[in-house]
Amino acid sequence: MPGFSRAASMTRFLIIRLGSLGDVIHGIPTAAALRRRYPRAQIDWLVDPRYVELLNLVECLDRRIGFDPRGLTRARGRTTLGMLRRTGYDAVIDLQGLLKSAVLARLAGGRRTIGFPRAHLREPLARLFYTDTPDPGVARHVIDKNLALLDPLDVPDRSVRFPIAIPRPEADSPPAPLRSGDYAIVNPGAAWPNKRWPPERFGAVAAALRSELGLRSLVFWGPGERPLAEAVVAASAGAAEASPETTIADLVGVARSARVMISGDTGPMHIAGAVGTPIVALFGPTYPERNGPWSPRDVVVSRVAQCGCHYERRCRRRERCLDDIGVGEVVDAVRRCLNAHG
Repeated sequence: MPGFSRAASMTRFLIIRLGSLGDVIHGIPTAAALRRRYPRAQIDWLVDPRYVELLNLVECLDRRIGFDPRGLTRARGRTTLGMLRRTGYDAVIDLQGLLKSAVLARLAGGRRTIGFPRAHLREPLARLFYTDTPDPGVARHVIDKNLALLDPLDVPDRSVRFPIAIPRPEADSPPAPLRSGDYAIVNPGAAWPNKRWPPERFGAVAAALRSELGLRSLVFWGPGERPLAEAVVAASAGAAEASPETTIADLVGVARSARVMISGDTGPMHIAGAVGTPIVALFGPTYPERNGPWSPRDVVVSRVAQCGCHYERRCRRRERCLDDIGVGEVVDAVRRCLNAHG
């Protein structure tokens, strides 16, 4: 089998997925599958510097190379590209599928440049920079689409695994929900306003979880979202507490120990999925089949069928589809999710 012998001789791979946080998480199973097939290979990842912290926890990688494509023509960018070219990669795998990532993949100078076929690209011109374009076929979730790019590399085991080291939270005075050891995570924020469920409803869910299940809630927040978290706390009748400012590593550790996370389509939700936390996910403008939780035991509450602004940052309608989701529906979803996870 000549093709098999060529694949078996490969020793250096580069993955390109610059961002965002959720998309980087969705790429981790690809790196893990590559490592299982090539246990002695060098596997590097080119990523936005903001997410190097996350990849530092991924145990199947050799180098996490922070790179801002806006600095491609600057001295530091040229230095990074020179280093990539000197490495002599056997294959460069572009999980991003944009023109900028495809150009980077080709400039890295690998023997093969692997990316998605035209039908699966938001920017079809990216196809011109690939030597191999395996077809993901009927795969719907982005994790499965990413894994399909391993077709030319003789990787038969496509099981979804996340080899992530779980750090211990280092807060000297942890919030009350963490001290109780039995808590839910409420994550009201999202980069797109169109993905945010109203904070007063998150607060009402937290109140119901305490009264019905005895769970206190910890409210996650990101840059610029502290007022959003405080609004959830104010509506929770004392059942929720805002988290302190957290790093990505903190999120991984805190999410791993939670009983459940309630969240929209955001990076923290995908972190929770990667470490096995039960999830209740609220979806409106994005498709859960593509972007949602991948565990069949998680529960999705979706209004994507009613949405008229798919994949738009802001809703153009008077009433958003997400606002149709009621508090009782989400509390019931939490019960079903906890039962499914045992």
